[in-house]
Amino acid sequence: MKVVYVSYPPSDAVDGDVPASADQALGLQEFLSERGHELVTTTDTGEGLDRELGDAEVLITTPFWPVYLEEDRVSKASNLKLVITAGVGSDHTDPETARQHGITVAEVTGSNVVSVAEHNVLQILALVRNFVPAHANARMTGEHADRGWDVAGVSAPSHDLEGKTVGIVGLGAIGARTALRLKGFDVRTLYYANHRRSPAEEETLGVRYARLDTLVRESDVICLALPLMEGSQALFGPERLQAMKPGSWLVNTARGAIVDRDALVEAIESGHLAGYAGDTWYPQPAPADHPWRSLPEGSEAMTIHCSGMTREAQDRIAEGVREMLEAHVDGRPLPDDFVMVSPDS
Repeated sequence: MKVVYVSYPPSDAVDGDVPASADQALGLQEFLSERGHELVTTTDTGEGLDRELGDAEVLITTPFWPVYLEEDRVSKASNLKLVITAGVGSDHTDPETARQHGITVAEVTGSNVVSVAEHNVLQILALVRNFVPAHANARMTGEHADRGWDVAGVSAPSHDLEGKTVGIVGLGAIGARTALRLKGFDVRTLYYANHRRSPAEEETLGVRYARLDTLVRESDVICLALPLMEGSQALFGPERLQAMKPGSWLVNTARGAIVDRDALVEAIESGHLAGYAGDTWYPQPAPADHPWRSLPEGSEAMTIHCSGMTREAQDRIAEGVREMLEAHVDGRPLPDDFVMVSPDS
């Protein structure tokens, strides 16, 4: 059996292993070779990958360096039986295409929900407290040092989070953990989701249900915690962004395509939104000319889709991927909670 592992490249800045990087491949090399299987690792998501997929049975990809699997690519990978997402979120694989070609799609459910929830709180605070410009001031040296202690400029748009209204769109595993972590900040937390939680769950999480339009209108901060699916593509487009409270903030660790790229730029540049903190982009890696890379100074707290890649998350991902590979090799069914698309469904 041939297994292809695609992930981000190692870093020259890191002295030590990063389990999920392409060179480390979650420690799968020894596990597979001992069983007589071939593992190919690569960072290539283009033509080089297509050549490797021609005779591969298993593809392991990741939301942080995704392989976009659509009909044209899948039709050339005639031996492909299993696609494993090393993480959470398999939207880079078209489910209907996979189903038609008899491919099972699975992911490591729950592996990085804690990591992303913590990142949500981090980015909320970074925006509300105007952390990025403050940090940039602290690093000004040399001829610019005299401009590096602008307390008035940094503090003017800085606010307490306490007393604000935070709206969470999507209250699954990540959204719920985000709400729990916000309880200590004494905020009013609204949520919108397709399935409303029970009164007891709402009490525990410290949340109150609201219609999406109400949440958008009343929230000082909106945090997106829903999957990319039918109905959520560009959910925050021009009209919804303009419906947000003037001077509010938007956090998106969900998927980049949930927010309309150019409409967001317009909302930021016009001053309607105070800031955007996105950890997810479309496509990924984001090209150098992606407009979110050059949002006005002080209006963003962007990261490079690393929210779910803590060391602890990588260890959980490695454990889940190995569990799925063992089941596949042994001819056993994969754990039900890992399977996103089944050819039989």
